[in-house]
Amino acid sequence: MSTFEPKIVAFCCYYCAYSAADLAGSMRLQYPANIRMIDLPCSGKIEQNLLLTAFEEGADGVYVAGCMEGDCHFLRGNFRARKRVEYVKKILDELGIGGERLAMYNLSGSMGPRFAEIAKEMTERIRALGPSPLNRAAGGMASEPSTPSLSEIGG
Repeated sequence: MSTFEPKIVAFCCYYCAYSAADLAGSMRLQYPANIRMIDLPCSGKIEQNLLLTAFEEGADGVYVAGCMEGDCHFLRGNFRARKRVEYVKKILDELGIGGERLAMYNLSGSMGPRFAEIAKEMTERIRALGPSPLNRAAGGMASEPSTPSLSEIGG
């Protein structure tokens, strides 16, 4: 039996959260390797469909990390991001995927240790929840296109 290792996508504000991730790396802080970071010019650029697409494409968990509240380089981007995350959490609950698989965090660029903690917290949370319902049929992994057998194509 294989151990479930969740796929987690982190959408990070370039100015703060991504800098915090960079600092965590510079400090040689250990955090799970299953975190896939995508940097955004601002967390406010995250769209609901992008969050949902991450789950459709095989993510077991997703989080958005932006600037500290009131300290966004683009004024109110992190507030827009929080509203969008809360809205998508409701959609995930309605779909039966679970809103607890999505989170929003606020970080400053100097919070490298906190970035590593968040990565660990999300990994533990998603591990406890198990594979996303979208991935369960594939044994905890997004299904890969497979080559049909001869019997499937009539050969």
